[in-house]
Amino acid sequence: MSIEPETARSRLVALREELRDLSAAAREDRQPVALDQQSGGRLSRQDSLQVQAMAKAAEARRAQEIRRIDAALERLENDEYGWCVECGETIEARRLEIDPATPRCAGCA
Repeated sequence: MSIEPETARSRLVALREELRDLSAAAREDRQPVALDQQSGGRLSRQDSLQVQAMAKAAEARRAQEIRRIDAALERLENDEYGWCVECGETIEARRLEIDPATPRCAGCA
């Protein structure tokens, strides 16, 4: 592995913080849509429901990515970072540079 553990750690922590900030910024979009007949009718409500559904889907993707990052940080702590969780071979440095949370080598991905 040619990526330094501290470099990987700082990138992973920064990515996790960015995802948490995005999640906080989108919190309002995930709130239940109020049934308000006075503010625009059925199409407005459908638009609001669509925005809510997209925000919830984006939040689920962010949560999954945070779990991947946390798992990579745990592998760093256990001196297992940079090794494929499937076959045990080294994960290519270029692959780790592109996605520092990747748990698998290109062959197992």
